[in-house]
Amino acid sequence: MKLIPIGFGSYVSAGRIIAAVAPESNPIKRVVTQAREAGRLVDATYGRRTETVLVMDSGHVILCPVGPEALAARIGPEGGDGDDE
Repeated sequence: MKLIPIGFGSYVSAGRIIAAVAPESNPIKRVVTQAREAGRLVDATYGRRTETVLVMDSGHVILCPVGPEALAARIGPEGGDGDDE
């Protein structure tokens, strides 16, 4: 399990991320709203601007203050599927 930093001391498991997308489109805004209503939204922005929306395999949605390109660089070329235990 590889944990990647998503900002302000918060980490997520790289292997559980399905998508890392920009928050500007209406479909993504809808996903965020539905997750909030269902109690599956995690806001890890600490009041900052949301740069990335992470969709997790558990159905949770995480708001992240770090851009998608920066997160991809933190995950690295091997992705999040490797066993780093």
